[in-house]
Amino acid sequence: MKKTIALIFGGKSAEHEVSLRSAKNIADALDKDLFSPVFIGISKQGSWYRFANNDVFKNITIDDTHLPAEAEPVALIALKGAPVLYSLKDQSKTTVDCAFPILHGTMGEDGTIQGLFKMVQLPFVGCGVWSSAAGMDKEVMKRLLEQAGIPSARYMLLTPYKDTSYEEIVAKLGTPFFIKPANAGSSVGVHKVKSASDFAVNLKDAFQFDNKVLAEEFIKGRELECSVMGLNHKPKASLPGEVIPQHDFYSYEAKYVDDNGALIEIPAKLNGDETKRMQTLAEKTFHVMGCDGLTRVDGFLRPNGDIYINEINTIPGFTKISMYPKMWEASGVSYKELITSLINLAFEKFEIESKLKTSYLE
Repeated sequence: MKKTIALIFGGKSAEHEVSLRSAKNIADALDKDLFSPVFIGISKQGSWYRFANNDVFKNITIDDTHLPAEAEPVALIALKGAPVLYSLKDQSKTTVDCAFPILHGTMGEDGTIQGLFKMVQLPFVGCGVWSSAAGMDKEVMKRLLEQAGIPSARYMLLTPYKDTSYEEIVAKLGTPFFIKPANAGSSVGVHKVKSASDFAVNLKDAFQFDNKVLAEEFIKGRELECSVMGLNHKPKASLPGEVIPQHDFYSYEAKYVDDNGALIEIPAKLNGDETKRMQTLAEKTFHVMGCDGLTRVDGFLRPNGDIYINEINTIPGFTKISMYPKMWEASGVSYKELITSLINLAFEKFEIESKLKTSYLE
């Protein structure tokens, strides 16, 4: 019997549009012999709608003020201990078996929606609440990596409540350096700072996306990425890929706007030792961060051979040019097989957690 999979996309995030592109690709690749998709779009205002089919992806945004006639407002609730989609239009109820969140960035990748899934007892693809939150917050991620002995770039934490001068940062991190919002993805609000004037303008922009901003040292090296899949106790890494930016760095524009923004090498041209070390660090990062399901781990290979982990992405992109599925394809896992495996991992994780007691008195 087919399982009903709620594909959930859009959201209140600076990465809303990227989410819709990813969701379209996942919907197209979903094995229709095994799964029946339900299309759930979250508007930029935070409203939930069910759409009849994948025509929703003809638009690049979901906005409360410009909705197609068939958009049906819904809510995800628990009814008698089972998750259902409740229609606010006609009070009908639809049973769902699993959620596939494709919500990049805030209100999706940061543990918020994962908490809702757990409350209504719905299996879901990807990382849980705390690993999603910790992976999204680059400062928390760095603390965990440091504690585990995983090398990462040096940084300083900047907030609107304490002035930190350009000179202070240069004295500690050197120049140039990066500034990036702690809780954002797809290089949103990220800038490479080369002067005091750059710093003032770019810091103001970064603070539009988060009240925590990292100043991070610039690491000169090759940009490597590695896909990881599995449960926390048994992760498996793909062959690494390499991003060769054609811009000053791998910015949002280079990723999603400029078709020639970066050259991609999959698999990366590495020797056997470099490949193995990147895979090992990616799997260790996945484990240390408490991840399940999937992550993409990004790092730098310095000229001296050292590898530094840059960040993890717990809901990596699934657009046509996204690295996560492409690295698995290079490792022998097709796009359709990948989606099926991720859904099966969601059910496996849910079964394990369902065996835990939730009442002391029973």
